[in-house]
Amino acid sequence: MKYNNKNILHVVNIYFVLPYFIGGQFKYFKEKGYRFHVVCSASEYLDAYAKENGFDYRVMPVLRSINILQDFKTIVGICRYIKEKEIGIVVGHTPKGGLLSMIAGWLMRVPNRIYFRHGLVYQTSRGLKRFVLMSVDRLASLCATKIVCVSPSVLQHSVEDHLAPAAKQLILHKGTCCGIDTEGKFNPDNIDTAKLSSMRRKWGIDTNDWVIGYSGRLVKDKGIIELVRAFRKVKKDNPHYKLLLVGMFEVRDALPDDVQEDIKKDTQIIWTDFQNCDMEYFYAMMNVYVLASYREGFPTGVLEAQSMKVPVITTRATGCCDSILENETGLFVRHDVDQLAAAIRRIHNGETNIDGVKARKWVRDNFENHIVWKEIEKLY
Repeated sequence: MKYNNKNILHVVNIYFVLPYFIGGQFKYFKEKGYRFHVVCSASEYLDAYAKENGFDYRVMPVLRSINILQDFKTIVGICRYIKEKEIGIVVGHTPKGGLLSMIAGWLMRVPNRIYFRHGLVYQTSRGLKRFVLMSVDRLASLCATKIVCVSPSVLQHSVEDHLAPAAKQLILHKGTCCGIDTEGKFNPDNIDTAKLSSMRRKWGIDTNDWVIGYSGRLVKDKGIIELVRAFRKVKKDNPHYKLLLVGMFEVRDALPDDVQEDIKKDTQIIWTDFQNCDMEYFYAMMNVYVLASYREGFPTGVLEAQSMKVPVITTRATGCCDSILENETGLFVRHDVDQLAAAIRRIHNGETNIDGVKARKWVRDNFENHIVWKEIEKLY
């Protein structure tokens, strides 16, 4: 069959990762003569996003769980799409999207097969589940021609855990899969004050409130249990503490009932559910951003917050350990409620040397999206 290296297929499991994993690349590479294609599970947002960003797509179930029959059908569907569109480069994201796309690309002998390793899911699993997850990653890696690890620590563990030969793996500059739009979207100078005031009113955040923020899935692995319980402690100090949670609950790795009840009923906790736009305005309402995660690839939210001059509290978990300059742009904590509460109080009381200007400069100098996109173009 014919292959055209200007035709690039990205395979993801769900729509909402597209803005984070690819984002402005759609328009950037289109201007350079590339044609982007996407295979993704169904979403109400997908069609409008495709029209806005100028890519073709096909809806296919890319399930997070293992389903041999459906996975086989999806692999066949991807193979047919590769042939129909003369795809010369296949890019797979997330463990399942990576696995199905790399198998399909290998079967169709696509010359350039790039697997983005966005994290190490098995790190928080044990026993048979851990073995299965590692085996899935190794199979995807075997079928790939190149593996992009999204952070130095992911690369380190990938080599140590023998997921693939070291020569096959790389990182883009200093990490991330797409970089951060520091000059446009995540630029505090571009915030419309009238719109910000309107959003504060919408979500019940007063100008004298002190906001502890988080964005992402509301699951155990993200340290949400520790964050909510730390908030229970610190809110006793000050009735103007608010906890802003921008994200959705999930059945997989679900939070305990008491934590979910707190999030839904505590008048000092603001839960927005999934938000498809205006993330920069949510950061603009935050006084500190907290990610108490147990594992990451490279936490995009941490970089976005710093780009908006917001100090960060995070852990030394994989990915997170690469995401701040300790005591300069943020603080590291253990997975410990008391230590997390103490770190929040320290930042609130001005007892650190964290500098929002330095945080923004660090992200601009190292993770600005055009820096990363030029590295991706070398792969293409």
